[in-house]
Amino acid sequence: MMQGAIARVCIVVAAAILNHPLFFSNENTTIPEQDDVLLARMKEHQEKLEAEQQRLEQEIANVEQALTGDQDSYGWYFWSALCLVIFLTIEVCRQEIVPAEIHDPVEDEDGYSSAGYLSAKAVALDKGVLNNFCKTCFLPFAHESGRVREFVEGFADDLLEALRSVCDREADLEVEDFVGIGSVFESWRVCKPATCDLIVPFAPPQPYRFQFQLWCDPSTDNPLDLQGCGRIQLIKPNGDCLCGSTNLGDDMLCLLHNRNDFDKLDELTLEERLCARDTAYLSKDQIMRWFQISVTKAWGQISHKYDFELAFRNLDFPGALQIRFRSGKTVVLNVTPAIQFEDSNAYLISHFPSDTSNSSDIHWQLSLTVYERNLLKHLPKILPTNSCHIYCLQIVSFLHKKQTALTGRSALTNYHIKTALLHLLLSKPPSTWQPQNLDHRLQDLLSFLQKSLEEKRLCHVIVGNPRVPIEIQIPIIFRTAEPINLFRPLVLQRQIYAKMVEHFQEIIRNTSVLVQEYTPHLPNGHAGHELNSPDVS
Repeated sequence: MMQGAIARVCIVVAAAILNHPLFFSNENTTIPEQDDVLLARMKEHQEKLEAEQQRLEQEIANVEQALTGDQDSYGWYFWSALCLVIFLTIEVCRQEIVPAEIHDPVEDEDGYSSAGYLSAKAVALDKGVLNNFCKTCFLPFAHESGRVREFVEGFADDLLEALRSVCDREADLEVEDFVGIGSVFESWRVCKPATCDLIVPFAPPQPYRFQFQLWCDPSTDNPLDLQGCGRIQLIKPNGDCLCGSTNLGDDMLCLLHNRNDFDKLDELTLEERLCARDTAYLSKDQIMRWFQISVTKAWGQISHKYDFELAFRNLDFPGALQIRFRSGKTVVLNVTPAIQFEDSNAYLISHFPSDTSNSSDIHWQLSLTVYERNLLKHLPKILPTNSCHIYCLQIVSFLHKKQTALTGRSALTNYHIKTALLHLLLSKPPSTWQPQNLDHRLQDLLSFLQKSLEEKRLCHVIVGNPRVPIEIQIPIIFRTAEPINLFRPLVLQRQIYAKMVEHFQEIIRNTSVLVQEYTPHLPNGHAGHELNSPDVS
């Protein structure tokens, strides 16, 4: 009977712990604590527990009377004390854990949540202040970016031509024409120095070819944590010709291939120089190392033509270049090696300049930024004249940059902000993007980002999105694929997620202050008149 009593006591303690309100977080709680129905249910539940406790106490008392010997009595006290210690320990641990958790905010009338977070819906700015802020901070870039693009395009053409001259046309990757992406080429630049992102595609030397294994292909075995990635297999020659596997004799010559070409390829061991060890998959590290060496040689050939310095900003990313003029002005170039996916505008790239989460050497990241650029050019055809969408993107990107300077870097990037804006552009009626609606659409963009962070979910705007217009001509393999969650890594990376949420909360908290600080005050007290957005078409 002693063992049965102890078991009953343990059950009561366990039930008390499991039903304690602090055992489970209030993460999904949306009902106020003063709700009468909830209080009634809690009171009823408490009465049942008290009745059960009284019944068990009576049984325990009867058991104690039937027990004989001090040894059993001491055993009973020991187990009771142990259960009490366990209960108190769990309670103390829960008190320490609960404050660190992130709960869904319950807003009050002032826009603050029960957890102390400020809702993006509480951000309200004067239209005149916003217009004058955009005029002061962004309008000069609209004129300057054209000159920057012209200079960068001319320099990139010259650099790539020199790069082709230093490469072995029969044994190195073939350099193709660059593709401009990012804020400068999409007309929403927000800061200095000018940052230009270029994708440089490479093709295999003849007779080699590439074969792709994308994450969305059912026949591939890509890990789940590498969504949006793919492997690139270097296919050896001799696939369709018998000259490499058949002895033709000294007096026979293949009309497709020169035997000396195969001998030269064998000597150079292209797979060893470009692929990961013991595989036929292109290695990002190998490609980037080759690219860095080749760019250095190419710059050595043309440096005498230019009156500026060219340097690598980050040795981990060989295409992270910086141009410094004698005047002190700088232009940042992110030249990213890429492999074009078949005949599409999709590219598998070695890395994103702002992302280092993919540590796999053979899994290349998918870039659909060319389609995103085309989407930004297409949307003004259906939006109102001088729509406010570009200003929304510029303002939030500006706030993100200033907050980064204040509190340090976080995992939030301008690409996340642009993705959120494109989702809003595809889901809201075009008429809602009138210039006079800038304050409301800015609030919508901040709210969308805040909700995405809370849910840890921000879908790629191109992959698996039926809202994308058919005119953008997305390849069917990406249009029908499962959506990619750009925030998926945050599910397990709690510290990075907490830093990201804190960073965005500070953006919301400091929005009014930063806008006011960078807006000149006019003598009449007004911030200025409404102005038109720059044309992005």
